[in-house]
Amino acid sequence: MSEQNPGPSREREGAGRQQESAWAFWRSVAITLVVAVGIRQFLVEARYIPSGSMLPGLQIQDRLLVEKLTYRRRVPRRGEIVVFRSPHHFDPVLASSTDRNPLRCLLVNLPVIGNVPGLSSPACDAYIKRVVALPGERVVVDPRGQISINGKPLAEPWVQNLCPVDDQGMGPCRTINAVVPPNHVLALGDNRANSWDGRFWPGGPFLPESEIIGRAFWRFFPFNQTGSLLPPDTSAAAP
Repeated sequence: MSEQNPGPSREREGAGRQQESAWAFWRSVAITLVVAVGIRQFLVEARYIPSGSMLPGLQIQDRLLVEKLTYRRRVPRRGEIVVFRSPHHFDPVLASSTDRNPLRCLLVNLPVIGNVPGLSSPACDAYIKRVVALPGERVVVDPRGQISINGKPLAEPWVQNLCPVDDQGMGPCRTINAVVPPNHVLALGDNRANSWDGRFWPGGPFLPESEIIGRAFWRFFPFNQTGSLLPPDTSAAAP
């Protein structure tokens, strides 16, 4: 009785196991990526402060957590710090339909892939400011950047850098005197002297609530500054 050569059969089995192992590896990578993107897209994500518009409370390169569930249940409240899509995404003067491709913006915000040259777009940037006025309120922002709501001054303990003015009370910062329309808010930087916010957007000062990505609620870096970013009483009524 002749003995069969098992070599080719074992080679095929080995190749099959290698293919199965490779598929299992890439499948786990794909699942992990989908879960990570899903969490970032719908639940919570980390952001960093790229500019000085929120000084002194938020410093450049501070790392924050932004949650995306609260505003599915309710509207923004005064004093909350919000992250929102760039005015180049929604401002009627600045926005370009070619720059607002959702897939492009999704790729721009992915690690590594977002650094591909030529992929970035101003419409895919995110801004961070503080909500100061709500729908239906008459808001006045004076040349120094100080605010009154329905004729009463707004207390803002986090604002320390106001706009400079001359002897006539005039300065480089623009003013606002308007009623906030429905489904919009006014969001300004705490650093009133150096913040490109609704005062300077060419298409109008108000931020559509639909453009808000989420609410910044926790600073996790630097470690000696970790803590909540929520105002003391986010349910406070207008003054």
